[in-house]
Amino acid sequence: MIPMAGRKSGRSTAGPYRILYEYLEKRFADTTVLTLQQLQDLLGVALPAPALTDPTWWADTGNGASDTLWSDAWTLAGRTARPNLRAGTVIFERVS
Repeated sequence: MIPMAGRKSGRSTAGPYRILYEYLEKRFADTTVLTLQQLQDLLGVALPAPALTDPTWWADTGNGASDTLWSDAWTLAGRTARPNLRAGTVIFERVS
């Protein structure tokens, strides 16, 4: 997780997943559960194949590289992502 003082604006750094950032940022609940289909509907595009089959895709790499824009969507919104790919869901939990 990027320290608060070193964070950039979530809107500018979440890239193509900015809509997910905005959605999670506006949720008052500490836990938000979305199905993979709901995520794709929200984004308006299909998730990459690894997101559907590889739980590590949902891990926060925390290195700020351009290839981690997907994790910026939830980490900049103060959340973690915990996928249950068998159930087709992802649980986004607020970081305290």
